[in-house]
Amino acid sequence: MKTLRDAKVGETVRVVKLHGAGAVKRRIMDMGVTKGVEIYVRKLAPLGDPVEVNVRGYELSIRKADAEMIEVEERSGI
Repeated sequence: MKTLRDAKVGETVRVVKLHGAGAVKRRIMDMGVTKGVEIYVRKLAPLGDPVEVNVRGYELSIRKADAEMIEVEERSGI
């Protein structure tokens, strides 16, 4: 299983599944990260946390702990 935390800078991935429950999962979904959406990994902070990504046309910073809950796959058709 590959998570958003494992994705490399410059890679575009597609969300397969959100792990976690309750308020944490809801918060991730409220940020626009839902099943099937594509995420482009822009950069990592100097110490690796947070991860800066593009989702649905806007920039978003996600903590590594939250990124670990987002299961992804490489985008097909590249």
